Amino acid sequence: MYVITADQVASRHHPDRASELIDALVARHRSALVLPADQTAGDEVQLITESAPAALEIVLDATRDEHWSVGLGVGHVRTPLPDAARKASGTAFIAAREAVQAAKRADGRFALRAASAVPAEPGRRIDELDAAQVEALIRLVVLIRERRSDLGWEVADLARAGHLQKDIATMLGISAAAVSARLKAAMWRAEADALPALVRLLAGLDAGAGRAGTS
Repeated sequence: MYVITADQVASRHHPDRASELIDALVARHRSALVLPADQTAGDEVQLITESAPAALEIVLDATRDEHWSVGLGVGHVRTPLPDAARKASGTAFIAAREAVQAAKRADGRFALRAASAVPAEPGRRIDELDAAQVEALIRLVVLIRERRSDLGWEVADLARAGHLQKDIATMLGISAAAVSARLKAAMWRAEADALPALVRLLAGLDAGAGRAGTS
């Protein structure tokens, strides 16, 4: 399972943005959350999901405005589940706590920690699902997104919603060539092409943590 913990950057000098982040993430990911999103200690936000695609999307959404240090923990969550995320426990929460602390010092303010390594299997190297390597790849996507301009985000968000480039051009009143140029500058295709592989790697980490959690 995946636990995402986000801690507001420089919270003593800015208003509490926790409720704003929770509202935005719940609006997009409500169906994928196993418990309601929660504000825990102070201005910290916590979400739990069983979905690798949702975990990755939540991380990318939470890191987008650079107001948050975001930690992704992969591990076991004790059942039966309580009625609130802040009451839940397990190795995924320990991993998420370590990750968010590491994120405060990391490029992109993102870090990942997994509760256990995946045992070696015939035909597969043990480091294929190494958490540090998955963390590095996700961080590259986060850093690509940090460099994206407002104009780049405008077209990238529409492309993410499934609109074709010609339709985006009509919606924005610009040429199809301009849309293509903005998407290229935003490195939209590089991001989109990387996400399926990252989802598979996260799912592999979760599978390993699940085996450890039941041993």
